[in-house]
Amino acid sequence: MENSLQKIIVRSLENSKVFNIMQLDVQSSSNIFDEMIIATGSSTRQVKAACRHVINDVKTHGGIIPIGVEGEDVSEWVLIDFGDIVIHIMLQSIREFYSLERLWSFGDICKKDIVPNIEETKSSQHSCK
Repeated sequence: MENSLQKIIVRSLENSKVFNIMQLDVQSSSNIFDEMIIATGSSTRQVKAACRHVINDVKTHGGIIPIGVEGEDVSEWVLIDFGDIVIHIMLQSIREFYSLERLWSFGDICKKDIVPNIEETKSSQHSCK
């Protein structure tokens, strides 16, 4: 179920035109959730629209409603909690400031692009820093 839920979420984020969509496997770091998906929106309006789009698509295609949604009123950083998968959609400045990828890595950062950026299509989809 998680894999199909992930596909629904990623497709929804792609359709919302958010960018830099990343997936972090946090099973070894968290007993609350297994996976985090992070995406960047170019405006608060886009962040809010992407949030609504993900919620509607997951409900329609997966029959699942989120456990909780936070930050939708301001829409600089929206968190959608689907239990095993938590989604963060944020403005670029917020994403750079909080650097969730680094926070949740506890050492080396290993990230897997689900949707590679246009500039990165020639590079590998796996990178470690």
